[in-house]
Amino acid sequence: MPALASLALLAGCASDPDLVRRADALAAPAGLHREEVRGGPFVLTAYVHARPKAPLLRVYLEGDGRAWITRNQVSPDPTPHSAMGLRLAASDGGDVVYLARPCQFTPMARNPVCHPLYWAGLRYSPEVVSAMDEALSRYVAQLQPARLELVGYSGGGAIAVLLAARRKDVSAIRTVAGNLDHVAVNQWHKVSQMPGSLNPIDVAAQVARIPQLHVGGAEDAVITPAITRSFVAKAGHCAALAIIPGMAHESDWASRWPALLQLPLPCTARQP
Repeated sequence: MPALASLALLAGCASDPDLVRRADALAAPAGLHREEVRGGPFVLTAYVHARPKAPLLRVYLEGDGRAWITRNQVSPDPTPHSAMGLRLAASDGGDVVYLARPCQFTPMARNPVCHPLYWAGLRYSPEVVSAMDEALSRYVAQLQPARLELVGYSGGGAIAVLLAARRKDVSAIRTVAGNLDHVAVNQWHKVSQMPGSLNPIDVAAQVARIPQLHVGGAEDAVITPAITRSFVAKAGHCAALAIIPGMAHESDWASRWPALLQLPLPCTARQP
């Protein structure tokens, strides 16, 4: 992976406006409107379609996006090209908030603290998790839902678990192709570790009482089913695993999502 000096050369690049327009077009049919929300030192992009005091609010957390251009070259802009987390939110049909990760979608000029380290080795750092937590708290305070679920795609799954471990108001966790053990994932891919990032599997015991469903693809070569299965085993009996045949990491999860939302959560009576 690149040295810090190489990373510094990429700081300050502008977010691609075409990707923002594409996200707007994806969100609009579902009634999701784009907002900006402060989270720590970052201005985060959100898409929202939610009523105050809804019986259930699902908050969708985007994946790592385009973190790397190649195996050895970090991207100048982590904004995702497919935005699977947003696609999942748009297919939900309920009260939802979507939170992009730091430096995704929001123009870099509005995020002077953005640095490639935040989508490279520090993508799950305490600073990033705290920023996401602050943004989440703003929406919870504003909307005051009866129940709060966190849904994370890929690296957003890591953020979902890390947020749930520090909060008291999360009623359920759902992940799709979630990176629930980045140490194991990086070992699998034979790439550098991320010592500056928190690892979800290290807080599995802290979320053990939260009902959770972790969905993976049988054909996922990025986050293998074995890695997801290992997290579920450590999280205990309130964590369930669903491995979907024929699905890979970047398959069309959004088309399957309404049906996957109907899968029962463990440790809880079935709720709408």
